[in-house]
Amino acid sequence: MLHHLHIRNLAVVDEVETELNQGLTVLTGETGAGKSILVGALGLALGERADSDAVRPGAKRAEISASFLIPANSPAGQWLSDNDLDDDEPDRRSESDHVGECVLRRVVSVEGRSRGYINGNPVPMQTLRELGAMLVDICGQQAHQSLGKASNQRLLLDQHGNHAALVDELRKTHQQWQALQHEYQDLDNARADQATRIDLLQFQVQELDALNAQPGELEELDKAQRLAANANRITEDAGAALQMLYENEQASAYDLTSRARAHLEHLSELDPELATLTRMLGEAEIQITEAADTLRQYLDKEQPDAGNLHELETRLAAMHDMARKHRVDAAELPELTERLHDDLHTIEHADGALDELQQRMNNKYAELDTLAKKLTSARKRAAKSLATQVTKNMQQLGMPEGSFSIDMQTLDAPGATGAERIEFLVAINPGMQPGALNKVASGGELSRVNLAIQVAASDQAQTPTLIFDEVDAGIGGSTADIVGEKLRSLSATSQVLCVTHLPQVASKGHHQIRVSKLSDGKNTRTRIANLTSKERVEELARMLGGLEITDRTRDHAAEMLATGNT
Repeated sequence: MLHHLHIRNLAVVDEVETELNQGLTVLTGETGAGKSILVGALGLALGERADSDAVRPGAKRAEISASFLIPANSPAGQWLSDNDLDDDEPDRRSESDHVGECVLRRVVSVEGRSRGYINGNPVPMQTLRELGAMLVDICGQQAHQSLGKASNQRLLLDQHGNHAALVDELRKTHQQWQALQHEYQDLDNARADQATRIDLLQFQVQELDALNAQPGELEELDKAQRLAANANRITEDAGAALQMLYENEQASAYDLTSRARAHLEHLSELDPELATLTRMLGEAEIQITEAADTLRQYLDKEQPDAGNLHELETRLAAMHDMARKHRVDAAELPELTERLHDDLHTIEHADGALDELQQRMNNKYAELDTLAKKLTSARKRAAKSLATQVTKNMQQLGMPEGSFSIDMQTLDAPGATGAERIEFLVAINPGMQPGALNKVASGGELSRVNLAIQVAASDQAQTPTLIFDEVDAGIGGSTADIVGEKLRSLSATSQVLCVTHLPQVASKGHHQIRVSKLSDGKNTRTRIANLTSKERVEELARMLGGLEITDRTRDHAAEMLATGNT
């Protein structure tokens, strides 16, 4: 709900602010005081188009801030969370952890520049309008009003008929059908040049199969090639090392170490400190013996044949050449072979895949068509019910010959929102052909038609705040009483604000705000005030009696106020 409104330097308003509450709030005041300016200011906060002429003369910019209390689980609350625009500061939370404050702010400069903010974050006007549409519906003479849009008319009809689950199932089924269409189209496009692609793949697979590269083969070939290329050197150097270690009887490492150990054994009898060194040399003899045995085993096994070198290098060159041709690493050739085999199999069996996709598409479309027909039947029932209720409400609201109907035009094929286009039609006067809402009704009539629709659909209300401007234009007497009663009943499910000049309507409000205009001869300023019960009696008396307010007028006003709030 709208919680607080602050306006600065807008038209004749220098600076005003007010708190708002749940229920029906009526805005009253003399003609020209600026009641509709307040509605227009809220429209700017919600993202409506701004004019530099709106800035108060002498000021550099106009600024409007509108604060809303929004449940976290509401569509607007979820939207704020999804767009990372929610406000989680503790001092901006209500007593309930599930309700947060959201501030919409609009700044319009005298040069015509305009900026919008949500919870202090700068946002494009479209984003401001998107959120605003979830928070407030302004019902009046403005051409942009939401019920003039086909999408909102469809949404309201579905809300009235409680079709949410069916509409959601239809939307998901349509998305699935479209996904199958795209998949089919992609596969069909790939098949268009499949002949050329198949020839290429067959050639590539054939040459890769002929090469027959195996996983790990490249690493083994590299090792074998290195050994074969250095076969003679390996034999010579390893043999020389064995001679030095053990087999040279006069100067081998083993012989020299053994003789050194024997000398120290004699000396250790004279000096025990040498015993440790003697033991170390004994251990060295063992290690040399083990190293010599290992080296002898290495030389005894079959050594790489230098004669195989050419064969190894030829195989390596073939693998590297193939890898360069396919622009992969040589080690990836086995994986490439498998992948191209899979691609060839897929294309060669594409017709079967297309047939399968076509069948799945047909089945999904049949499912979509069934859901669309089911929704159409439900909408027809809801349209009849809604039309009857709205027509009755219109006739009670000063349009005795008025009628309301819902036209459902069948589309060529079911879409994500159904198989028909929904349009609300009204006829205000006898003999008049039903027409679109914003083409056959004046501002006041349009506002009352909107009221009639909102009351009929109030059980499924989705917009938290409704604002009616000129809803009582051209009516009076008992009709005005009924308008007030309808507005009050509507406020049971939504916060309602109403600009009115009729005391019958104003008396039905839970709250009343008086808009007044002050002038010092040089400057004119608008002031607003939330009225107490006593002040409401005086304001109603003014509305009833004009300039001359008598005790009898006050008594009448007090009686109206008491009756209207029972």
